[in-house]
Amino acid sequence: MSGIESNFTYHFDGEENLVEIVSRNKGGILLSGHVGNWEVAGHFLKRLKITTHVVMYDGEHQQIKDYLNEVTGGRKFNVIVIREDMSHIYAISEALQKNELICMHADRFIDKSKTTLFPFLGEPALFPIGPFILASSFNVPVSVVFGFKERSNHYHFFGSKPILREESESKREFTDRLVKEFANEMEDKLMLYPEQWFNYYNFWAR
Repeated sequence: MSGIESNFTYHFDGEENLVEIVSRNKGGILLSGHVGNWEVAGHFLKRLKITTHVVMYDGEHQQIKDYLNEVTGGRKFNVIVIREDMSHIYAISEALQKNELICMHADRFIDKSKTTLFPFLGEPALFPIGPFILASSFNVPVSVVFGFKERSNHYHFFGSKPILREESESKREFTDRLVKEFANEMEDKLMLYPEQWFNYYNFWAR
């Protein structure tokens, strides 16, 4: 993989934002979506030199784990599988207490999952509320991250400034603000890279 890696170039826009999150020693949550390219994320996680956990549903985790293990060499990487017994909550909490990073998608939901409505590309859209409630409950810094292919051999990573809960802000208010920040960031990036949105279902509420 190292030989292949040398054929590609990367631009890391906002790397200092994630470094800042790590420096706070509280752990951090990275919210992303089904847009862009996982390859950028893998190389960026390797640059951070910190253990990172990707939260995903059972059934999709092995393929992603195998791929990211290949990209990162198996170092400082783990997968936390979402389970009905809620054991993933304890795994996330333990990782954050060790000042590790949690990555999760915040743009898809499964049947019977709780959702929230927010304007997206001109229409009300449904977002899963779970990732945002989790981030609010743990009260750790949050960043919205995406990676996109710009040329055949060049990739661009984006990491937003840390989103922090204010002292006067309730958990619900912070949750709502996280939804807004995520939706707006994703909308902005899709305006730049519209062909890299891998959406195959009705994203908007009926």
